[in-house]
Amino acid sequence: MAEVHLPKGMRDLLPAQMQARLQIIDTVRKVFARFGFEPLETPAMERIETLMGKYGDEGDKLIFRVLKRGEGGERGEVDQALRYDLTVPLARVLAMNPGLAMPFRRYQIQPVWRADRPQKGRFREFTQCDVDIAGSESPLCEAECLAVASAALTALGFRDFTIRLNDRRILAAMAAAIGAPDRLISMVTAIDKLDKVGEDGVRKELAAQSFAPEAADLLFSMLGGGPIPEVEAYEAGLDQIIGYAHDLGVAPGRVVKDRTLARGLDYYTGPVFEIVVTEPKIGSISGGGRYDELVGMFSGRKIPAVGISLGLERIFVVMEELGMLGAGAKAAEVFVTRFSDATLSETLQAAAALRDAGVPTCLALDGGKLGKQLQQADKTGARWAVVIGPSEAKAGLAQLKDLRSGSQQTLPLTELVAQVKAALG
Repeated sequence: MAEVHLPKGMRDLLPAQMQARLQIIDTVRKVFARFGFEPLETPAMERIETLMGKYGDEGDKLIFRVLKRGEGGERGEVDQALRYDLTVPLARVLAMNPGLAMPFRRYQIQPVWRADRPQKGRFREFTQCDVDIAGSESPLCEAECLAVASAALTALGFRDFTIRLNDRRILAAMAAAIGAPDRLISMVTAIDKLDKVGEDGVRKELAAQSFAPEAADLLFSMLGGGPIPEVEAYEAGLDQIIGYAHDLGVAPGRVVKDRTLARGLDYYTGPVFEIVVTEPKIGSISGGGRYDELVGMFSGRKIPAVGISLGLERIFVVMEELGMLGAGAKAAEVFVTRFSDATLSETLQAAAALRDAGVPTCLALDGGKLGKQLQQADKTGARWAVVIGPSEAKAGLAQLKDLRSGSQQTLPLTELVAQVKAALG
């Protein structure tokens, strides 16, 4: 028999992991909805021309391309690709649906794919939890993004995290100050690697891009707090966003201005932000920014937009490492045993009644010795087991066994269902 393997950078998510992930997603979704964002889904694949040219040269290299069907595919021709993020598909949706009421506030929780190098907290298939506001230039939009992300992380149990804030226009002013106004993207791409490779690594990257050593010196002086010409308005804008975010409930001191924050994607045009945790050292768990020109690439009309994304995979890794994950929801609270064929009809009716009442219920399918069925019930994590033997079936009763305490009682099915439902709240 041939060995079977997963594709590199992909994972199976077994039930225990999925229960925890679904709890995280449900918590985040509820916070998004509480802030007035509406749900949206887009296809896993987009046309290749929709995605290409939106992320920069490095991003474009990470797009998973899909071969054409038939002879075109045999020649290596590509016409579609797996989505790289949820922002560009949103821009396409906005361009294709000009009747959407503005400002348009949407949330989207779906997987994306990148042909990246797998490492801790980084996979080739991963889920993003995005919120975006389109159709407004107000700095309140940025503040809303910071507030909803902070609220979502707080609801998940995070307490020690920092929101870093910068503006791409400040970085553009730095590029102009070092004599490279037309090379902003190259400079930003290098700065974006600062957390990974340090100052020496960024200097080497800049040198490889033909930036003079004097330009690098001046750049690092500005990154460290030195004066930058003509950025007062942008700095004041960041201060305004921070003030609004505090008014919206973000803890004082949580948001900090950081000139080294670059965000490598090409489509950002204004304020950018990332959220990092102190421990473990895993990089950012959230990021986003303003992208006022992206929608116009598809529609020919300017629609300002800003958004933030929570990275589910990194959040899960951090929560797991810090012991923040709960036990997870159970597959079933009640396990209905199968005593014999003679009582099968009553057994099935009991399972149906519990399920109709909203009680997660697992049914023993194959029967067998009652002791083994109770062992199976214990493995599922069920709190109770139901047994209906011939005498119970004849009297219209059922046994309810508490698998925690070992106690049991015999009572009518309607009372059994009501008691279990009341215990579950």
